[in-house]
Amino acid sequence: MNYFDLGPTSNNRVDYPDYAHKVARKVKISKNNVGILVCGSGTGMNIAANKHKNIRAAQCFNLKSTKLSRLHNDANIITLGSKLLTKKNALNYISVFLDTKFEGGRHTKRIKKI
Repeated sequence: MNYFDLGPTSNNRVDYPDYAHKVARKVKISKNNVGILVCGSGTGMNIAANKHKNIRAAQCFNLKSTKLSRLHNDANIITLGSKLLTKKNALNYISVFLDTKFEGGRHTKRIKKI
């Protein structure tokens, strides 16, 4: 699996929408691409990324929401809140997100309506 770190590259404050848009543009290039976005709550990144056509960013806050975001919604970006999750949980959610495949079936029709 290939990955790209699109920043930020320092601990200085940044405007999170800039990075959400960068990742969303990169994910849209290929159906096989997925993204990981982190901000304080995960909400801002989620809102910004979902402004892009064919992006289905899911704000995940537990294992079930993470798994269902992939199984039922074919989410292609996970957004996480650094102020709301432990590092261990965040890494666990990322692992589940990357390992879970879209279930298809009745969910395909619903995704086309998004």
